[in-house]
Amino acid sequence: MNFREHSSSLHVVHSVPFWLPLTATWLYNQVRNLPEEIENHIVCARTENLDQFDIKHIVSLDAAPRLHRLWERMRRRRPSKRFADLLSRVATKYRAAIVHSHWGESAWRDVDVVKRLGLVHVVTFYGKDVNYYPRQVPHAKELYHHLFKNVDLVLCEGPHMAGCIVKLGCSKDRVLVHRLGVDLETIAFRPRSWDGKSTLRVLIAASFREKKGIPYALEALGEIQGEVPELEITVIGDASDDPRSHPEKEKILTVLENRDLRRRTRLLGYQSHAVFLEEAYRSHIFISPSVTASDGDTEGGAPVSLIEMAASGMPVISTTHCDIPSVILHGSTGLLAPERDVGALVAHLRWLIAHRESWGALLIGARQHVESRYNVKMQAVELAGIYRSLASGRASGGQVP
Repeated sequence: MNFREHSSSLHVVHSVPFWLPLTATWLYNQVRNLPEEIENHIVCARTENLDQFDIKHIVSLDAAPRLHRLWERMRRRRPSKRFADLLSRVATKYRAAIVHSHWGESAWRDVDVVKRLGLVHVVTFYGKDVNYYPRQVPHAKELYHHLFKNVDLVLCEGPHMAGCIVKLGCSKDRVLVHRLGVDLETIAFRPRSWDGKSTLRVLIAASFREKKGIPYALEALGEIQGEVPELEITVIGDASDDPRSHPEKEKILTVLENRDLRRRTRLLGYQSHAVFLEEAYRSHIFISPSVTASDGDTEGGAPVSLIEMAASGMPVISTTHCDIPSVILHGSTGLLAPERDVGALVAHLRWLIAHRESWGALLIGARQHVESRYNVKMQAVELAGIYRSLASGRASGGQVP
């Protein structure tokens, strides 16, 4: 099927570094829930976990025949050049109207080829590309200046991230808040309760990165472990290939030992989204105290896990970090502490322990908030409308965006 033969369809090429890590289920849901008239094509450098994140049209550099890859290396063609050629071929073949670059580093790489092809260019920022890269990547200021000058629209998760992007030099009229959604059809609302006599089960789920604040969560749990009949902590996540995650893992293991929590803690490593949800439904409280890392890394917006856990009917404790206060409304859909404030985390845990009868209203409010603002199907329809508006503006010669 092509755009010329089916004028109602719109071809969108999604450019991503690789498709798809276990921690990016939210991106899979974002793409697969777009309405049928949007035909998606994934272009990436490599693929993994396709058994869980399969999409009909995926093209990757690592799928090229081995002899072709060797030939490309012999010609000393840089990976960025080879990726640009691949993106150009796919966009041209399917007469794409839009290239949607996911993450800032994808957009830097894509901006010139998209401009040359005369296509609409949308980029979504998600986290490290907002705060970490400007501090750590050489020539980031020049890269962002070039990108913001040529991109048609920058999407982001919330108002805090939007403000950060404007501070980086993007014009306000090119920045639009588009919230990430969660699949409410697979996340049933099962309000948790705890009788105060049995084991209190607390869930932590995140990659071992400083910005996730896991040591602060463990310190707080160490403080209250003697105040409940029994405490069980489940940690889903681990260190990754990123060297920054290895010191953080050591810090996490040290806190477990120093606080005598190791015997109370299940370290499950990275798990599928299905296992994550399974563990969530057997847990009573979710704690995710994100912080601004020493190297500048932040959530940018908010962890999608917070949205999912709020939707599932579990009390959530987090922090006033980035756009988290837009997801978790303190006192009405969850509890928020200042960053790195172990005392405040302890106070929130004690409040939940002492006010079990108040969980119900908190959980109903959280589910309603997610249903009204973070339903992936609603957000996918909204994204399709954004695509249509941009494509129509370009086709009519109007101003984009």
